[in-house]
Amino acid sequence: MQYSHRQTVEWMANLFVGLAELLLTLRVVLRFFNANPDATFVHWAYQNTAVLLEPFRNVFMSAGMVERGWAVDFVALFAMAVYAAAGYFLVSLLRWSRRK
Repeated sequence: MQYSHRQTVEWMANLFVGLAELLLTLRVVLRFFNANPDATFVHWAYQNTAVLLEPFRNVFMSAGMVERGWAVDFVALFAMAVYAAAGYFLVSLLRWSRRK
């Protein structure tokens, strides 16, 4: 089956948004339960999601590390919302242009 360029871009946008949402969800869960950033897997997750958070770093002030209890990563939650909205907008735009 032959795919058009629009379908390929739509698939790539869905793939990027899906992977970004998955990785950011992992980061939010790890931060929420105050995972040890020195652990290899946690360090890997934080390093790989840092590039996704760069455009949104200064939107919310960091509360710092919590010694006990839960921490909410508002920057990651905001980034998830922005990436989901941008992906939805891009896919909708591609589908609308395909109808014309």
